[in-house]
Amino acid sequence: SRRLPPQRAGASDDFDDRRSRQSLDVLRKGDLEGLLSDYAPDAVLFTQDGPLKGPDAMKPLFEAMLEESGKPGASFSLKQRSVEGDHAYIVWTAQTADNVYELGTDTFVVRNGKIAVQSFASKTTARG
Repeated sequence: SRRLPPQRAGASDDFDDRRSRQSLDVLRKGDLEGLLSDYAPDAVLFTQDGPLKGPDAMKPLFEAMLEESGKPGASFSLKQRSVEGDHAYIVWTAQTADNVYELGTDTFVVRNGKIAVQSFASKTTARG
């Protein structure tokens, strides 16, 4: 399992099991470019540290997430998934060698098959 939730959002069928497995495969392989290709060129990712505009601005965040989630012992548990048309919301928990994610949420808005807007927030405690 990995720290990040399935990233491919779209119409309701994009959150089916096949897509979720495909997205997790991208994460397991550390496929940064595959992950970023899910986002529209003008996508906005809202984080606790402020918005990131476009895949190039998101790249450092995803690099760090892929590095952390790639360490031995990382786990991810999807707790809730709600989809309404091109909008999706997920709730999850995760653990890595570095952090415990007591609660994580992502909200997605998809346009033309690409993530246009995403929000991400988590309650994170460093291990140590």
